[in-house]
Amino acid sequence: MSLRDLGILIGICAIWASNNIISKIVVTDFHAPPLAYAALRFLVVAIVVSPWLLPAPKPLWKLLVTAFLMGGGNFALMFIALQTASPSGAAVVLQVGVPMTILLSVIFLKETISWRRGLGIAITVAGAVLVIWNPRGMHLSAGLLLVALSCFIYGVGATMLKTMEGIKPLQLQAWVGLSSFVPLAILTAVFERAGWPAMAEHWLGFGAAVIYSALIVSVLAHTFFYGLIQRYDAGLLQPITLLTPLLTIIGGLLITHDHFDGRMALGAGITLLGVLIIVLRAGHVMPLLAMLRSRP
Repeated sequence: MSLRDLGILIGICAIWASNNIISKIVVTDFHAPPLAYAALRFLVVAIVVSPWLLPAPKPLWKLLVTAFLMGGGNFALMFIALQTASPSGAAVVLQVGVPMTILLSVIFLKETISWRRGLGIAITVAGAVLVIWNPRGMHLSAGLLLVALSCFIYGVGATMLKTMEGIKPLQLQAWVGLSSFVPLAILTAVFERAGWPAMAEHWLGFGAAVIYSALIVSVLAHTFFYGLIQRYDAGLLQPITLLTPLLTIIGGLLITHDHFDGRMALGAGITLLGVLIIVLRAGHVMPLLAMLRSRP
């Protein structure tokens, strides 16, 4: 890989990590309703990439369900989770999305996995459980459980996507934006109207966060990343993308002052080791899955 492309990839990881921190600030410091934040993000995405909507891949119902699960469904849960979960903890637990998607493919698509990837899955899950578990209160963290649930929803969508052919990245982004905005707009109108004044109070910061999340993260970073996928083997790119959770942890400690103790550090290390084992043996489906794995 050239130094230029390596720099681009590191920059993409930094963008993804920064968005984790920004999203935390939006739903906690700005007190913005998480569903409204997600809805406006996907509205901007849908508008910007609308030229790629047509012709729509068929069957349309399956496309709409898949796009919503990979977009609005899991992002809404992520933003709700960040009201109580730290960006650092969320970034670690998000890594279970990789083994979860693989396991769903085994169950529903009858794919097979090697013992090496099976070991990676077990290690990843063990590390994530160590991060989620709160030994002081002997209960599971509700916010991080929502993060894990968002990974499951994303995995279901990704598994459905693998049964569809001929969908280009920007076309997928367009349908993700459209299929996510409409239901999220309805949900925020029903459940979050009391929180809308907070958006107006912090309109400048909130608006900047929406634009950054939609244009820089969803459109720009993903487009550049897919360009790298076309030039390099996914096995080379995937280990480097593990910089995203590491940079998120650093940002969480410095900016949002996350609680990150020895137990969480050990869990993070175990989780990243498991993901590394998996992605080093990843198949041809990993690039497309990784393109939307920068949540939130």
